[in-house]
Amino acid sequence: MRLWRSGLRRLDRIAPDLNQEMDYKEELYREVCKARDEWRRACWAFEEAQGEEEVDVAIYLLEAAERRYQIQLKLAKQAKVDWDAFRKGAYF
Repeated sequence: MRLWRSGLRRLDRIAPDLNQEMDYKEELYREVCKARDEWRRACWAFEEAQGEEEVDVAIYLLEAAERRYQIQLKLAKQAKVDWDAFRKGAYF
């Protein structure tokens, strides 16, 4: 009985950490999706740009969006986000 109670106490201490980790991974997944969408919009803006000034702005936006996407992907990979589980809704 004593062993069972000590196991429950350990589980109570670990569970909040697991929930925080899942929340963090979920947030990373959403940030990666937002960064990808921003990058796609920047690609479209570059393709549709007319005139030298529009092209310059589109290039700047595209480079910034690309960098943000790279950073978010790197963070998600470091956190070992399971992409398939998020896509299929297993985490939600």
